[in-house]
This record gives sequence, C-alpha cells and structure tokens, in this order.
Amino acid sequence: MEHGFWLERWRDGRTGFHQPLVSPLLQKHWPQLGLARGSKVFVPLAGKSLDMAWLAEQGHAVLGVELSPVAVRQFFADHGWQPRLHESRYGTHYSAGAIELICGDAFGLDAAVLADCAAVYDRAALIALPPAMRAGYVDGLMARLPAGCRGLLLTLEYAQSEMDGPPFAVLEPEVRARYAGSWDVALRERLDILAQEPGFAARGVSSMATAVYGLQRWG
Repeated sequence: MEHGFWLERWRDGRTGFHQPLVSPLLQKHWPQLGLARGSKVFVPLAGKSLDMAWLAEQGHAVLGVELSPVAVRQFFADHGWQPRLHESRYGTHYSAGAIELICGDAFGLDAAVLADCAAVYDRAALIALPPAMRAGYVDGLMARLPAGCRGLLLTLEYAQSEMDGPPFAVLEPEVRARYAGSWDVALRERLDILAQEPGFAARGVSSMATAVYGLQRWG
C-alpha cells in the first residue's frame, strides 16, 4: 500500500486493525524460540502494538519501525512513557526503557541498524502488504536481518476473492515459497478464527484461519 494510505488511516483514527490485547499466540509460541534475556527483537510495521510492551516485559530489547508519527506518539502516550528522541538517516527514534521505535519507512532500514537483532516478530506486517510489495519485504527488509535470527510470523488465510485487503490472505504455499531461499519455516499452529472476527464475516468472508510460523534465518 502507498504511504499515504496508512498515514491517513492513523490520522483519521480508522485503525480497526489495531488489536487492544496482547496476542495470545505470541504468548503461547514465543517461549519456543528460546531467546536469552536481553536479546533484541525487531518488530516491523509495528503500529502501536501492545505486543511490543509484552516482549519488553519478557526481558527483551525491542526495535520497532512504524511509518505513522500518530501511531508512534500514541504508543508511548498510552503507556504513560515520555520517550527520548533523536534523528538518524532512518527517521526519528523514540526510546523509553527497553523499547526503541523508529518513525520512518521500514523498507529504508539497512543491515547496519538490524545487525544485533536476534529475533523478528511479524504479527501484521506481511499481511498488510499486497502481493506486489511482499517480495520486496521478504527479499529486501527481512534479508537484512542477521544469520541465525529467529522469529514468529502470523498470517491470515481466507479466500482473497471474498474480501479486498488489507489485511491480505497469505497462504502457506506462498509463505514457504517466499522464505525458502534464506529461512527455515515451521508451521506451529493453525486456528479457525471466523467466529471471533464478526467484522470479516460481515464483509462476506466465509472461512478464516490464522497460522503461526516459526522462522530461523540460515547461517
């Protein structure tokens, strides 16, 4: 999607995609990664996700990136934190405690800023992107993460013909094909969630599942 689409959604408060709770799937599957306390976790297209605060509570350093300054400011305000700010070639960095959130373009990040990320958590980044942008996300941004990086990827599965994204449907064959060149991919769980998502049913979706994948970068 174009930058203006997301900036407008946050500016107008049309953020139904924001989840008001920490993801139960994150809480369930994250411990399986076996990360040491203090490990840095990269969260792309982070919005103001509560999952970042949960990851910090587990003893991790969190590096998020989010395009919208509205989302970034709301994240820190919602937690009552006064962030420190500094500028870099990547954008404006907001930092409080163990969390650093870069307000900038995720696709503009390079290997230097991601070099010490031991893990990546993608709850809603891949599924926010149309097919034409997903290759650049996996082959570009994700390819800049260091060897050995581990992570979780959450996707949605439904008939794309029944609803326009975002969020877009990303099925298992596509996940495996896109990540096959540099990542080990393991399906951890698949859950039918349509009953918990009446908004999607109202838009004409007849079946919907969420899938959780474990990732590990080769090397």
